[in-house]
Amino acid sequence: MPGNPGITLSDHPKRNAHLSSGAEMQSWLLRGVRVGKSVGALMTAAIVAGVLTGAALGAGPYLISQKDREFSPGDIAIKRGETLRFFNDDGELLHHAYLSSDTFNFDSGDQQPGSKFDVIFPVLGDYMVLCGIHPKMKLIVHVTN
Repeated sequence: MPGNPGITLSDHPKRNAHLSSGAEMQSWLLRGVRVGKSVGALMTAAIVAGVLTGAALGAGPYLISQKDREFSPGDIAIKRGETLRFFNDDGELLHHAYLSSDTFNFDSGDQQPGSKFDVIFPVLGDYMVLCGIHPKMKLIVHVTN
């Protein structure tokens, strides 16, 4: 359509690394919908957006910040098999996330500032993650089906 930029090859997500989240991708796709693309393009956009939304909701990893000597969020519900990514964004402080239970254990070791550590939770249950350096830091993780 004259005067209507539509979506060009330069708008394609593989050409734009900044389109990294499902929300950004959906926005990109919906922009194509608003500029009057064909019914086939609308269907493709709807299917891709639905897949991306499902992936974003179920895939994780879910970011757990370790800053100001606390986990944030301090309580999270995930599904069995999903991943938490512990990120030490606390300036110059070390952290040491760990979990010790009868059914599941992990230990990050000392985490330098800026470091990340992924943990997959394979077992149903409620868990308390602690920091071996800062005893007041607590994260409650609820793992469900």
